[in-house]
Amino acid sequence: MATQGGAARKSGLSGAGAKTQWSRREFMASSLAAGFALAAQPVAAHTIITDTQGLHAEMVKIPTADGDIPGYAARPDKSGPYPVILVVQEIFGLHEHIRDVCRRLAKLGYLAVAPALYARQGDVSQMKDNHEILSKVVSKVPDAQVMSDLDSTLAWAEKSHGDAQRAGITGFCWGGRIVWLYCAHNPKLKAGVAWYGRVVGTPDALKPKNPIDIAGTLTVPVLGLYGAKDTGIPVDTLEAMKEALAHGRSGSELVLYPHAGHAFFADYRPSYNEEAANDGWHKLQAWFGNHGVK
Repeated sequence: MATQGGAARKSGLSGAGAKTQWSRREFMASSLAAGFALAAQPVAAHTIITDTQGLHAEMVKIPTADGDIPGYAARPDKSGPYPVILVVQEIFGLHEHIRDVCRRLAKLGYLAVAPALYARQGDVSQMKDNHEILSKVVSKVPDAQVMSDLDSTLAWAEKSHGDAQRAGITGFCWGGRIVWLYCAHNPKLKAGVAWYGRVVGTPDALKPKNPIDIAGTLTVPVLGLYGAKDTGIPVDTLEAMKEALAHGRSGSELVLYPHAGHAFFADYRPSYNEEAANDGWHKLQAWFGNHGVK
């Protein structure tokens, strides 16, 4: 099992037109809070840790509209170019589970890159509970900032052994919602896979739309993977999403696992459901393969 804990992140808080400056020491500290987020611990004994044999895996610096943000990228240890998958974090940020997902995708032949999408708002790695993470950091992250940062990440990938013409996106929990929105934002993507991201919510200035609002006009095919026992995402909201998608032409689909709850793919947590996780992972591979992310 991977070593727990790690260095705290120092974030650059940037206003309009401001430039986020990172020294090398600050960048590495901010981008590599090693191991798992404190709020996600204790880590389960059955946690999957993927090795880097045959891979090139590292923390990277991604140029954005207002400065560099950290990211983690993994790809086969050859020149490529490789199809690209953007990986969007859970509420726990760019911690070990998300980095491991990147390595799993790299083992399948992808350039997988996960940007640190909270870098401007704060460090969640040492926060003790979900409420603190949500109230102090996640609630302050504008959707517009996330869309722009994902655009920048895709541009970085294209210059870093990736083929942006064969690009997809996947994300978990908070990142699952972002998958739907980014597929609407960037119609050049080939496909998306959203893991248990909420589809309805109350709009506000930072989050003006929810996935159900863009379902009818979506053109990128998204596979949504959900648990029927997820108390935070009621089944009736998923039924409403299905109906909204049926009026569009994206070919998106929702899969509902009857015995799974929230975070069923998170093998480091008690919520892990091995059967649903394995089936979802196989469906992800088929979905990307069938839609040109290969």
